[in-house]
Amino acid sequence: MTTIDLAAAPARRRLGMEHVRRAFGWLGPVLALAALIGLWELAVVVFDVKEYVLPPPSAVASEIVAQFSTLMADTWVTLTEILLGLALTVVVAIPLAVAIVYSSFLRNVFYPLLVASQAIPRVAIAPLMVLWFGFGILPKVLIAFSIAFFPLVVATVVGLQSVDRDTMYLIRSMRATSLQSFLKVRLPTALPNIFGGLKVAVALAVIGAIVGEFVGSESGLGYLVLQGQGTLNTPLIFASVTLMAVLGIILFYIVEIVERITIHWYFAARAAAQEGGSHEG
Repeated sequence: MTTIDLAAAPARRRLGMEHVRRAFGWLGPVLALAALIGLWELAVVVFDVKEYVLPPPSAVASEIVAQFSTLMADTWVTLTEILLGLALTVVVAIPLAVAIVYSSFLRNVFYPLLVASQAIPRVAIAPLMVLWFGFGILPKVLIAFSIAFFPLVVATVVGLQSVDRDTMYLIRSMRATSLQSFLKVRLPTALPNIFGGLKVAVALAVIGAIVGEFVGSESGLGYLVLQGQGTLNTPLIFASVTLMAVLGIILFYIVEIVERITIHWYFAARAAAQEGGSHEG
């Protein structure tokens, strides 16, 4: 074995251990979910629970198969509402956060009002959205936006304000413009916070779209839940809720993948810091 092979061996071992940790990280939740589903099925059979009260997972799976085309069509409607709500959230929330950081007027006057507005339940606003904009897709998108908007604004503001002052003094001493300091220092520093806020916004956008469908809709997973409630078709309710959860999980991990691709340097630096700390320990 050559000297290069000996030097590369520890790196290969670390890489192999990292793959093992990731595999176990996925395996644990999958096994826990499988155990939960098995216990659920067993409990329904043992205690003879009526299907309209709590259907077994097998009945929910059968309902998904039987209503597959309907469920997929309504899932697409809900997904469209979520994605449009998220897009509107990103387009409005991030520029507004930048304006709040750079404008003392917005920071002192508008930002407290924005925080106070979060005390208003979105369920109370949803009927007004339907009254103003009808039963189409627009009120669902606006409700999803109104719920997902706030955490992204706050996360972006915190990230932009978390820049080290010495770094800002250094870049100003190099005669960098405000735009250059924003693009080279503030924005890269804030990206981890922005993606953290976006992950929260994804989950809230799903909730917002469903709330809008509950209040007034003719399609979507929320509409199917109401339809199942009206006909005592509990398996259809559980099937719709399952697809809502799947949508939320998929969108969350898509954001996480984009985050790891976009700010890979952040995760590399964090991993190096953790490795250095373990060596010191």
